Amino acid sequence: MVKPCWRPCVEGDRPRCRGSDSSGRFDGLLWYKDLGQHAYGVFSMAVVQANSMLEDQSQLESGPLSLSNSNPRGTFVGVYDGHGGTEASHYVNEHLFCNLKKVATEHQGMSEHVIKKSFLETERNFLSLVEKQWLGKPQIASAGSCCLVGIICDGLLYIANVGDSRVVLGRTERATHETKAIPLCTEHNASIESVREELQKMHPHDPQIVVLKHKVWRVKGLIQVSRSIGDAYLKKAEFNREPLLPRFRLPEPFLKPVLSAEPSITVHKLSRGDKFLIFASDGLWEQLSNEEAVDIVNSYPRNGIARRLIKAALEEAAKKREVRYADLKKIDRGVRRHFHDDISVIVAFLDQNVINGSSIRNTTFSIKGGIPPPTSS
Repeated sequence: MVKPCWRPCVEGDRPRCRGSDSSGRFDGLLWYKDLGQHAYGVFSMAVVQANSMLEDQSQLESGPLSLSNSNPRGTFVGVYDGHGGTEASHYVNEHLFCNLKKVATEHQGMSEHVIKKSFLETERNFLSLVEKQWLGKPQIASAGSCCLVGIICDGLLYIANVGDSRVVLGRTERATHETKAIPLCTEHNASIESVREELQKMHPHDPQIVVLKHKVWRVKGLIQVSRSIGDAYLKKAEFNREPLLPRFRLPEPFLKPVLSAEPSITVHKLSRGDKFLIFASDGLWEQLSNEEAVDIVNSYPRNGIARRLIKAALEEAAKKREVRYADLKKIDRGVRRHFHDDISVIVAFLDQNVINGSSIRNTTFSIKGGIPPPTSS
């Protein structure tokens, strides 16, 4: 199924929301945009930092994004959970959406093939960057990012995922009026038995492809996810050597990539009962269940709901470590990672009138969530 929803990315394109209000606000390690409009409804967005450098990145893009005369509108949501450094998640945040628009224009519409091709092009270009910077900046070879994307276009929802971020749909049942949590994406974490089986099938001659280390399943004993953008040291053998740090180097050479960058893609036709979508990095889902998150969104006002989800996750993280939430908030980045991971949340509410085509919202909006790296004195 192909939908003409995206205009091409042209040189000179810039994010259009960089003012103090339109681009969000800061409160210590928390960044938030409490409420904004997208083409299919409203959204709320928040990020809290735990690592020394913010490894999570996220974005929402909305507006007239097509070259067709019908001028359809779309909403793009991206959550990029970095690991091993900030380089991969920053790169994806700056390039994936632009690649998607370019590929969609070439193919005259949106499809699963277009999304997959844009992911793999982003991966290929990032690995080329790693190759160029290898000798002067070898640590970039160990940087990777999970990548969760949602595209709402012409009544369809496309979900593409690489890694273990997650999107959950809040759907109200007609008969009971109960709002249920419906997970919409496939996750790629070695803690899931089917993921371990997939890895073993792909690497039948490698008994160490997944290793239980400190009670956590890890691919080659190093990384929890089986798919990512980046992590060049596990995809190209030429990076499995000095000057890369010894802790990232495998003792034996490998002939085929250990990890994959191919996304799992689902297409969901939006229906009347579909109320909202919660996109979040693994940091949120470590603390809250799908049902808990959906119940919070369903029970409180939309304004600031992403911030409320983060607060609930931090309260749970504090409880696990037997500290007060107020004391947890005083802990600085870096040390904070002992309590929780970076957390990114985007809640996109769905306006049924727009989805059903009875009205069109003329909304152009572009925002990237997060906190800039600390400046050196």
